[in-house]
Amino acid sequence: MAYQLTEINQKIQADPKAFLAECDTSYQKRLEDAADRIIAGMAESPVVLLSGPSGSGKTTTALKLEQELERRGINTHTISMDNYFKTLNRSTAPRTPEGDIDYESPLLLDMDLLDDTFTKLSRGEWVVVPKFEFARQMRNDSRGTLLKLDKNEIAIFEGIHALNDDIAGRHPEATTLYISARSDIREGEDLRFKGTWMRISRRAVRDYNFRGTDLVETLSMWYNVRRGEKRYISPFKGRADVIIDSSLRYEVPVFANYAAPLREALDQVAPDNERFQELHELVDAFRYFTPIDPALVPADSLLREFIGGGSYHY
Repeated sequence: MAYQLTEINQKIQADPKAFLAECDTSYQKRLEDAADRIIAGMAESPVVLLSGPSGSGKTTTALKLEQELERRGINTHTISMDNYFKTLNRSTAPRTPEGDIDYESPLLLDMDLLDDTFTKLSRGEWVVVPKFEFARQMRNDSRGTLLKLDKNEIAIFEGIHALNDDIAGRHPEATTLYISARSDIREGEDLRFKGTWMRISRRAVRDYNFRGTDLVETLSMWYNVRRGEKRYISPFKGRADVIIDSSLRYEVPVFANYAAPLREALDQVAPDNERFQELHELVDAFRYFTPIDPALVPADSLLREFIGGGSYHY
């Protein structure tokens, strides 16, 4: 599926608020369809596994699914699989070809604990959902949360490795979802903005808004993130019962407001970076779009996960 640049710009110029509402309604319909599939699978398992690459909007999508399911009377718990990271041991941690710790590797997750958690939840037993402290790079089970699923309850576990063989593969009865920004933007047949560029834009804008100095690092490390996706995430998307396209037609026009700081950060990225040329093409592509004021983005929009000011608590 591809969006058309001319249509996007025309709708922005005609009535930007109406255009945003139209796009959000379209995304909500995708979530309603996913909720239908989740409810259909409850007879097999109360566990839902939501995967997708970095910047796909997994967290907001999981919260929106929780909201939709609870509207239908299904008590829902959303759990980040980041809490199932093992305490980092630098001497045994997986490494990239460059020798750095491979933070994209599924080997950093406690697969056995996840397996045990899914089994116990399916049996209606109590589990402790652990708490991972990123500042100390360690799991603190003493800060964990007790969880037990009753008859009309489900748990959505969201994380980049949720569909991995050692997670979903051990529990084929679970309902599985894969989410990513999958739609390119074209002008006629000419490609103007890749779907994957939406994800790096989301990450970069989030870093700019909330982390400031991390923007250069975000762009510099994009090649390693993409390498990890191709190795650890994309091969398992065929396992998904439902694939959700998280792209919004209005997001690139919103991100166009951040083109200047992105361009400044890009000037500090090393020319030998594997994604150097692609990153320059990405930043240059914003010129094709009529910008949308970020203030017009609704508080419950998926995009608020990246630009801030949203109504969801992460």
